Amino acid sequence: MKTKILIGFLFFLLLEGAALVSFGQEVEKKETGTEKFDASSFILEHIADSYEWHILTKKNGENVALYLPVILYSKDKGINVFSSKKLAHGQEYKGYKLEEEGDLKGKIVSVSESGVVDEKNLPLDLSMTKAVIGMLSAAIIGLLLFLSLARSYKKTGISHPKGIQSFLEPIILFVRDDIAIPNIGIHNYAKYMPYLLSAFFFILINNLMGLIPFPPPFGANVTGNIAVTFVLATCTFVITQFSGNKTYWKHIFAAPGVPFWLLPIMIPVEIIGIFSKPFALMIRLFANITAGHIIVLSLICLIFIFDSLAVAPVSIFFVIFMDCLELLVAFLQAYIFTLLSALFISMAVPEEHH
Repeated sequence: MKTKILIGFLFFLLLEGAALVSFGQEVEKKETGTEKFDASSFILEHIADSYEWHILTKKNGENVALYLPVILYSKDKGINVFSSKKLAHGQEYKGYKLEEEGDLKGKIVSVSESGVVDEKNLPLDLSMTKAVIGMLSAAIIGLLLFLSLARSYKKTGISHPKGIQSFLEPIILFVRDDIAIPNIGIHNYAKYMPYLLSAFFFILINNLMGLIPFPPPFGANVTGNIAVTFVLATCTFVITQFSGNKTYWKHIFAAPGVPFWLLPIMIPVEIIGIFSKPFALMIRLFANITAGHIIVLSLICLIFIFDSLAVAPVSIFFVIFMDCLELLVAFLQAYIFTLLSALFISMAVPEEHH
């Protein structure tokens, strides 16, 4: 067991080292030109979603990247599917280009024959970006894990977990016994377990994949994308509201023990609370994961900001320390999101005597 952990740790360090070399080559490319190295823009570029999966930059300045499919729809041009390589380096293709400045920076826009951007008629973008590929990969990994778990149960039964069972079963029982049952109750927890388990493992897998620099589909900042956390929080919100019973709605619109004259104040407060809970879920997950990536990239940037190899050992040491801390955060954020989701659901299904 110790040997496997050591091998895994050394493999992780190898990936981090390779990522650092690639990062250094990109910085060298920027600094040999007229453009000065800007750490803030460089970090934001790496944590943002993208239409390509950058792997490394060669010494001659050529980028090695996995170009993802672009899928666009507009009323004038219909559906267009092509590689994002067609839009690389500011190129125009079929009347589209990737905006590199202004409010629409990072978005694909329509351009006229004279090169004027049509800001009023933006195309519907259904492209396979890094975040989309990351989510699909996490879903496939989760599906393979649980199909393997199901086959394992068929072979060995439920009394003697082996292989993948011994890894996944304690986590599933933890979600059931320490999150679902204590919060939702023994009588109501079962119907919410599929969602709670799906949310927990989806967030956990994406968090862990984001810690591994490469190869694709690893390294995507999926749970650090506010659109993803918005959808996850919306799922919790919808389930909570549709699960609400009479007691739940009574506490919102006619809270017991509250004087009648105070209801016009309390009702808006309660309604705001309905929306503030999922909003807190969205921001908490997004902020914690994004902050971790920013800190790690900032520590690496110190080498190039000071332009000295003397800073490298200290920087790399703190990067490794932060990666270990981020490993803990990956599990912690999946746990917190699932716990709060269960808590919010429990508030919607209270028993009458509660």
